[in-house]
Amino acid sequence: MAEIIADVEVPETKLVHEATELVRDAASPVVFHHSRRVFFWASMRGRLRGWDYDPELLYVGALFHDLGLTERFARTDQRFEIDGADEARRFLLEHGVAEDRARLVWEGIALHTTPEIPWHMAPEIALVTSGVEVDVLGIGYDEIPAEQREAVVAVHPRPDFKNNILKEFTHGIAPRPDTTFGNVKADVLERFVPGYVRGNFVDTILESPWPE
Repeated sequence: MAEIIADVEVPETKLVHEATELVRDAASPVVFHHSRRVFFWASMRGRLRGWDYDPELLYVGALFHDLGLTERFARTDQRFEIDGADEARRFLLEHGVAEDRARLVWEGIALHTTPEIPWHMAPEIALVTSGVEVDVLGIGYDEIPAEQREAVVAVHPRPDFKNNILKEFTHGIAPRPDTTFGNVKADVLERFVPGYVRGNFVDTILESPWPE
């Protein structure tokens, strides 16, 4: 039987089931529930815009978007967004999804902390960002009727979510501070990691090996 929450249907496929179980096993409850909410908010915002998108691809993009914050999939040599994007692409190719379709999911995850640019790309890319914006930043909150928000949160609760997601971000990126250069996650380390000094683009230019 299909799962429907707030008039949004979760695709009832083997791929979706296995994606759900992978993320449920690897991620904390905070990240798992957040990722599921992202799918619902993204679906609602896409529907409001009359966009045509692949719900399976959007689901994997939403579910895997923070996978790089988990112990199982985190690396220390690249941004956490790329960790999740790489695993999503591997997962989709393993399930027979075409390379160009898997690439959409990779881009949606890799760009989900890059403001504005995803909105000018394919719906499967833009909507991952749209769901994250609602759940983390409250951008687009008023687009979604209160009863629909309440229906989703009843299934995927967010107790003390603001503080808990900041803890998840800090834990996931503190071991790789250099990967936050030029992106919003530098704000997290600056606030929560003593001694962290964020990189500065101007200093990087002026201190480059070029003589002038």
